[in-house]
Amino acid sequence: MKQIIDNIEAFILIGPDESRPHWVSHFIVPTANELLVKVKTKEGIEGFGICTVYADINPIINTIKSGFLEQIIGMDATSPEKIYDKIFGMTARKLSFEKKWSKETLIRISAAIDIACWDIIGKFSNLPLYKLFGGYRDQVPCYVTCAYYRDGKDNIELRDEIKMLVEQGHKGFKGKIGGLSLKEDMERMAIVREIIGEDNDLMVDVNRAWDLKTAIQGAKELKSLNPRWLEEPVKWSDDRRELKLLSQQTDIPLSGGESEITIYGCRSILEEQAIQILQFDCTMFGGFSGGKKLSALCELNHVDIAPHHDCFIHAHIVAASPSGLIVESFTDPERDPLQAELFENPPKIENGILYINKEPGLGLKLFQPIVSSLIEDLITTDKKFFPKNCPNNNIKAIIKETTVGLILIKKSLSKNNVRPPNKTTAKQPNAANIGIFLKKYQDIINAIIVLITRTAVPAKIP
Repeated sequence: MKQIIDNIEAFILIGPDESRPHWVSHFIVPTANELLVKVKTKEGIEGFGICTVYADINPIINTIKSGFLEQIIGMDATSPEKIYDKIFGMTARKLSFEKKWSKETLIRISAAIDIACWDIIGKFSNLPLYKLFGGYRDQVPCYVTCAYYRDGKDNIELRDEIKMLVEQGHKGFKGKIGGLSLKEDMERMAIVREIIGEDNDLMVDVNRAWDLKTAIQGAKELKSLNPRWLEEPVKWSDDRRELKLLSQQTDIPLSGGESEITIYGCRSILEEQAIQILQFDCTMFGGFSGGKKLSALCELNHVDIAPHHDCFIHAHIVAASPSGLIVESFTDPERDPLQAELFENPPKIENGILYINKEPGLGLKLFQPIVSSLIEDLITTDKKFFPKNCPNNNIKAIIKETTVGLILIKKSLSKNNVRPPNKTTAKQPNAANIGIFLKKYQDIINAIIVLITRTAVPAKIP
């Protein structure tokens, strides 16, 4: 039985700006910059998918507004390969040129749609996706990414952060380096190793900051800390060649793949035999259809998979195959509010293990209402909800505060908020400030919830 796509809704997920942004070696990490799509079929099944964007998200917004989703309406959600092939083919079509739909934008959106289609297939089949994909196991190891750079962050704060994560029960820790001198970064990683102990895993992520000479030296100095892997150690310009050369100079396993634009880029890395761990991202390219292909390719080439980001999504791929190694988590809501707040029933993470939900499809329920908005649209099309003669900057501030407030309210109600209050938390919800917020902005909250449904979601296409 087919599942004909009847409607697609799109949401831009926007989180509050950080007062102290998280840095990796050479760029600020967006707190929340994702597209969520909800795909509905004529037969009454709904699925959702997510794509991650680390660059300007406006090209995705503009692509959706200019009619891209019309291309998918009427297709069979149980044929995700056909849908992906159509979207990928559009990267070289005249229509995409005329509409200014870039290749990368189309590939990103295709990932979200593909994941949503597989969610529908799982629900239609009454099976969780990890079972459909192979069912090798129903739980997967999970590590936490940490030790980011932040303005004013010293080694005392780093110690507090790692101690907090140890107390949460993590068994694997991936620290960020490459933004300081080798000496300073080695001191930071030595602190992490000291606190987590020798029995837990330490992974090190350079985010492509080093040249080959520095990478060779860095690998030598890291050896005493016994890292489980060294991630994206060299600059992008000649990374495949340099990864191969680095692998000949160290026995620390090398990993990479998250920065590739397509699954074919990941294939090329594997062909170079330069890495031992592939870190593709289903939410950035290929969706699950691409992830399944890469997973099988890795298994045939004796390479492990440790997908980048979105552990609740990628757990299904990792659990399905013998090549599945581990998933990446962010249990600090300051680093990734989406992981902490987007789902009503996030899978349990305990003692370094993620236990996958057994419900069909993704097994995840979205928190409602989804805190999302297109700020410029709100300003230009629905200014009536705000005080007369209110400057645009003030409107932006109100929307931002409202969004932050909604997130704070959700945090206070969440049973899965894993981070306890501590001195590094910028703002903690409490009954008093929530009450004041509700009283001050109730009308605007209601208006924004309406606008999320009306403005941030493309109109239903028959």
